[in-house]
Amino acid sequence: MDDVREAVLEYVIDEYIDEDDDLEVDADTALISSGIVDSFSMVSLKAFLENKYDIRIPDEDATPEAFDTVNSIVRIVEKHSS
Repeated sequence: MDDVREAVLEYVIDEYIDEDDDLEVDADTALISSGIVDSFSMVSLKAFLENKYDIRIPDEDATPEAFDTVNSIVRIVEKHSS
C-alpha cells in the first residue's frame, strides 16, 4: 500500500500545507490533533479517498483518530478496499 501512502501524503501536503511553511509532514505526522487538518478538511479528504480508490467509508469509520496520520488513513483505505 505504499502507493496509497504516497498519494495520501502528496494530497495532504498539496492541500493543507502552505508552500512557505517549514513544517515537515510524513506518514506518522499528527494531522488532526496538530491542527493541520480540521473537520471541514477531513470531509474533503474523505471524499478524495472515496473518489480515488472507488470505496465508501462509512461515517462511523471516519473518525478523527482514523484520519489523524497518513498511516491510519492508509489502514482505512485498506479496510474498505475489497
